[in-house]
Amino acid sequence: MGSEPNLCFMTLTLIHTADVHRLTFNTLREQLAPEAALTHLVRPDWLAQAQAGISEALRDEVGAAIDAAEGAVLCSCTSLGPIAEAFGAIRIDQPMMRTAAQTGGRVLIVYCLRSTEAPSLSLLERELQAEGNMTPAAPLFLGQHWPLFETGDLQGFATALSQDIRHVAGQGQYSAIVLAQASMAGAAAALQDLPCPVLTSPELALRAALSGAI
Repeated sequence: MGSEPNLCFMTLTLIHTADVHRLTFNTLREQLAPEAALTHLVRPDWLAQAQAGISEALRDEVGAAIDAAEGAVLCSCTSLGPIAEAFGAIRIDQPMMRTAAQTGGRVLIVYCLRSTEAPSLSLLERELQAEGNMTPAAPLFLGQHWPLFETGDLQGFATALSQDIRHVAGQGQYSAIVLAQASMAGAAAALQDLPCPVLTSPELALRAALSGAI
C-alpha cells in the first residue's frame, strides 16, 4: 500500500515497554507512510517500575526522555500514558478511546495489567464525557493471560483473549469493544464478526500522529 496524502512525512519517536512493538509500528509505517522516520526507545524496566505505582523518579526519567526526543513523541505504553501526556507526548490509546466514545453506547474496555486500569478507564471516561456519552464503561480484566505475552506466545495470548472477550460480549450489548493495550491488538482479527467494532490502538495512533491530528 502506498503512502496516503493526508499523512505528513515526519520524524516520530516512539516509547515502548516491549520490543515487539518496534516491528508492529515499523510495519504500519511501511503501509501508511514509508517516508516517515521512526525512532524507537524500548524500556521494559519502566513498565516493571510502574507496577508498583508511578514514582517521582520514574516520572522524571520518562519526562527527560520525551524532552530529549527528536520530533513528536508517541508513547505505546498505556501504563505510562498520563506521564507521557503531561510531558507533551501522544498517548497511544487516545484516538482509540475517542473513537469508542463516539459510538454512543456502552463500551467494553479490556485490559491485562492493573497498572493500565486507572489510566485507561480515566482516559475513556474523559472522552465519553467530551462526547456527552453518560453510559459508564464496562471494564474487563484478563490479567490471567498476560504471562502468555511475557513468554512470547503471541498467538496463544491473542487466542485466549479473543475467547474470553467473545464470551463476555455475548452476555451484553456494547457499542464498541476497546483492547486497551497495544499488545492485545492481535486478538481483534478473531473478533471481526461481533456486532460492534473491536478497536485497537496502534494504527489509529500512528495515523493521528503522522497527520498531526493530536
